[in-house]
Amino acid sequence: MEAGPRTQDVLAELQRLRNGVPLLSGALVAGTDGIVLAHDTPGVEPETVAALTATALGVAVRMTEATGRGDFDGLLVQGECGRVASYAAGPSAVLTLLADDRIDIDTLHSEGRRSAARIGELLDPARRDSASAAPSAPSARQRPPQPGPLPPRP
Repeated sequence: MEAGPRTQDVLAELQRLRNGVPLLSGALVAGTDGIVLAHDTPGVEPETVAALTATALGVAVRMTEATGRGDFDGLLVQGECGRVASYAAGPSAVLTLLADDRIDIDTLHSEGRRSAARIGELLDPARRDSASAAPSAPSARQRPPQPGPLPPRP
């Protein structure tokens, strides 16, 4: 993403989110290709998180499709010392949030989804008029081809 008005708007949204959600320690927007688009992640290597986010998104989208659970909505990873949550931000980006383990999960999800929808609109101005409240994952036509289904269990 080029440095410019959209980058500044995305950074402002990340900072607003971090300032407004207690126990949120970082926020990052990555392309679905794993490239950092914007970040506010003190103490964390953004390139590594962006690459892992793209990988996790690919697995999560495949998992929801393979299990018939509908479109990808979000991903939550819980560690001993905190949470990592990712949400689709339009068809080509992902918002990843880093949070303390004491964060209220409902607040994390509602604020994360709201912010992801806003970031999706900022990154794709054409979506502003047709944006829905819930962010969506890239459609099958927008994603690169995936390998075939997993073999059945023995």
